[in-house]
Amino acid sequence: MRYRVPVVLAGLIHEKRVRVGLTASNKNAALLTIASLLTQPEGKANAESVYDVLLERERLASTGVGSGVAIPHGRSDDFDELRAAVGIYPAGVDFEAVDGLPVNIIVGIIGPRSMPQKHLAALAGVSRVLRNEAKRVELVGAIDDEHAYRALVER
Repeated sequence: MRYRVPVVLAGLIHEKRVRVGLTASNKNAALLTIASLLTQPEGKANAESVYDVLLERERLASTGVGSGVAIPHGRSDDFDELRAAVGIYPAGVDFEAVDGLPVNIIVGIIGPRSMPQKHLAALAGVSRVLRNEAKRVELVGAIDDEHAYRALVER
């Protein structure tokens, strides 16, 4: 059975915002990497300010949703569109996830404050895609950034 990616998710991800083979010593280091990816490809916003937005949300409760997935997110008026970035951490990162397991797939989402409904739809879309175990296995096993990007947008 082929798994179809919700259009809302495919429209958020740019090939320059997908990285495989990442390592991080801790959650904050991983968040900083995701924040940097969220500014690509044009460097539209400052990675430090994006990191602050993600960290502020993370202080409320961990966005580690379980099954090796975290979805850090936030809103910033530095962006005029909703966007996502994906980091694959094969060795895992302690993200204080709800199930206590390390996180291998981090999908960061950021967008303007004026799009709360689209923000929620994006969170739901990412959650739906990554509930699929085969999709998670494929992403963690991706041989390069392009493979992971295709896995996210073409199926």
